[in-house]
Order: sequence, then structure tokens, then C-alpha cells
Amino acid sequence: MYEPKTKETDSSVIEFIEGVDSVKKREDAYALLEIFTEVTGYEAKMWGPSIIGFGKYHYKYASGHEGDAPLVGFSPRKAKISLYFAPGDPAREALLNNFGKHTTGKACVYINKIADIDVDILKALIKQSVVFLQTTYPE
Repeated sequence: MYEPKTKETDSSVIEFIEGVDSVKKREDAYALLEIFTEVTGYEAKMWGPSIIGFGKYHYKYASGHEGDAPLVGFSPRKAKISLYFAPGDPAREALLNNFGKHTTGKACVYINKIADIDVDILKALIKQSVVFLQTTYPE
């Protein structure tokens, strides 16, 4: 049976952020922590060794694969900061058009620093992602 690598843990979010090498990335991580907490209303939790997640949902695919994941989250990685939003949300692309300097992956949006993006659009992306996932995967 498939066992997901990224699970909610009891590790300290603050200790993780304090362990980030780059002072600037650490400052941005604290700013993102504040933004995500304010917008979602959820307490930050560590998911795996490096993702800071907010809220959670249970997904189940047609293939039978299922698990839990954070509604939204971020990770201050060495190269870029990864922002985790709902995969498959069609509204995401429209919001990203005016987001600022970023690149995208399947579920991630990558930024270098907060100064490169529009924080109001970040807040809209967080809200939209939470609504999309809670609608798609109701409890």
C-alpha cells in the first residue's frame, strides 16, 4: 500500500524557520507565516520535514489513492520559496497573471522573495485555494 511521505508532524514551525540559513528567506518565512495564518485562520503545522501547512483535507482519487494534505502552505527552500496551492484549481491562473515574478509547477508557485509579488493577490490565492479544496473535498 502506498504511504505518503508528506504527513503532518509535531515538529516546531518556529524551530524549522529558525533553521533556515538565509536571513532574508527567514524574514520572508515569518512574513508568510503571518499572512497564511491571518488569511486561513488555521494554526501552522509542519508537514514532513520542510513544508509549513495550514488546515488539512482528505482527498480520494478515482484510482483509489487517498490521503491527507494541507489546504495551503509554503516552504522556504534554498533556491526559491515554494507556495502550495490547490492543484487543478482553474481560478489560480487568472490570479497569477498579476501576481508578480514567479514560476509554477503542478501544485506549487515558486518565488524568490515576497518583495517580488503582490501580497493582496497572494491573500486571494490562499483564500481561493482553501475554498476550492473544501468544495472539492468536503468533510
